[in-house]
Amino acid sequence: MRKWTLTLTVAGLALLSAGCQQLKSRDQLNKGVQAFKSAQYPEAVEHFKTAVELEPDFSVARLYLATAYMQQYIPGARSPENDQMAQAAHDQFMKVLEQTPKDKVAIASVASLYLNQGKWDDAKQWYERLIGVNPSDADAYYSLGFIAWSQWYPELGKAKAALGMKQEDPGPIKDKKVKEELKAKYLPIVDAGLAALDKALQIRPDYDDAMAYENLLVRERADLADNKDEYEKQIKTADDWFNKTVATRKDKAEKKGKSTGGIVSDQK
Repeated sequence: MRKWTLTLTVAGLALLSAGCQQLKSRDQLNKGVQAFKSAQYPEAVEHFKTAVELEPDFSVARLYLATAYMQQYIPGARSPENDQMAQAAHDQFMKVLEQTPKDKVAIASVASLYLNQGKWDDAKQWYERLIGVNPSDADAYYSLGFIAWSQWYPELGKAKAALGMKQEDPGPIKDKKVKEELKAKYLPIVDAGLAALDKALQIRPDYDDAMAYENLLVRERADLADNKDEYEKQIKTADDWFNKTVATRKDKAEKKGKSTGGIVSDQK
């Protein structure tokens, strides 16, 4: 009987201790959120770190911790400190995904980190994973289109420069060998990017950034056309996308002006 009483007492103390840990963890989370809202990200990190140390399975606190690291990462800036910040964010997002493999915020954040680091293949893989979890995510499809353009456009520029052409010189590329090599390697990437942008626009018909990249990818794909007629046909399609982008952005600006009571100037 004494042994049973002792066991119950120990179990009760363990539960009480766990409860105290949870309360302390949530208190640190709340303090971290307040710092986060005030853009005090280093302070927020310390609170979130304490929260997950107190309660390692507290996925919300860990997600905040990862996001606080990510907020301090500067896309495009190369320094050991900045790279460490990106890695810290990545590591914490991965720990979130160990607990909740389908967490859309964590998956999108890892994809965004790779995108901002110019790691196109990794970013593509993670945006495809995001689409698998959330097939209606227009931003994920748009990002795949942007990645396709980012892989293709510099290579087109290099090829044209090697042929003595400027980027803006009309096509198609006349050197058949160079053109066929580009088509074999990059045309599937361009076509996949356009298909992703099409999907983004099916989900969000007024997605003007997706329209803009439809214009760019079609315009630059035209350089791979087999003849002048095909080239001009693709340029016409690109021009249509450009005009649609401008019209959509103008329409959005006018609607925003009306909703806020402001004045929207007519810009070219």
